[in-house]
Amino acid sequence: MDFICYLHEGWHPLIRPAEPTRAWMDATPEAFAYRCLPLNIANAHGWEVLTPVGFSAYWRGGASTADVIIRSDRDMPAASAPVSLFGQATLTVHIQGLFRTPPGWNLFVGGSPNSAKEGIAPLSGVIETDWSPYTFTMNWRFLRRNHWIRFEAGEPICFLQPTLRGALERMDPKFVPLKDNPEAARQFAAWSQSRNAFQADVAVKTPASGADQWQKRYYRGLDMDNKPSVSDHAARLRLKPFVTASPQPASTQMLAIDPDRLHEAVTALAASIRTNAGFDAELLIAAGLPSELAKRLVQAAAATTTC
Repeated sequence: MDFICYLHEGWHPLIRPAEPTRAWMDATPEAFAYRCLPLNIANAHGWEVLTPVGFSAYWRGGASTADVIIRSDRDMPAASAPVSLFGQATLTVHIQGLFRTPPGWNLFVGGSPNSAKEGIAPLSGVIETDWSPYTFTMNWRFLRRNHWIRFEAGEPICFLQPTLRGALERMDPKFVPLKDNPEAARQFAAWSQSRNAFQADVAVKTPASGADQWQKRYYRGLDMDNKPSVSDHAARLRLKPFVTASPQPASTQMLAIDPDRLHEAVTALAASIRTNAGFDAELLIAAGLPSELAKRLVQAAAATTTC
């Protein structure tokens, strides 16, 4: 699937696959923070936009744009320079790029996961980048007045993560007693007992090596029977960097089709044929079909109903 960043003349964004490392994780004893696989995967779960030149910023405490003071280092490109655009204790960076995701995919935009900055916090947004012809901004909100914050050259200023539109709304959240799933209950009880026993042993006798201080079952993707739980368990992400290229022809791109929505749309289309009723192509487009294909299907259905 193509994830495209269209470049207007003069745009030169610095974008890279997100780094799995964090300075604070490096600083933990024996770098033990990296034993937490969910942290590692979250760190690298997208792409980072970097500031090409360092800058400092200061909030005086008021709500006006003049209350945010920004001092960029020498040679900061005008298009990359942070600005005080909205007031309300926010700092704004214009992201250079018109992003285009596959049909049915949004772009979650925010700060790099597990990377805090004293005195300022990233704001997040979700954008429908499969159709939008508009650029967006990355915004940070000050948490402390009269406090200088600093971004160094090459530091992430924005985090990009494509997400499938509508997936969360199709989930049915439920509370279910664990005992209703005997296999999950058995695995959980075995894990809990094993963890408690392991921690008790470590408290009595320190393992010879740091690697022996954790059990690594989740890291290896193994259940309590030492069997792989899924075939696609990931201990590391390998995202591709942005390269200079042309987009794939629409006919060769993999469609991000939503099977649930497609089933609903096809059912409605079939009903429209039976009842000689109208049908809205937007249902097929929302399911992930290209708009031209959806319109042709609707035209074919309309021809069928008038025969």
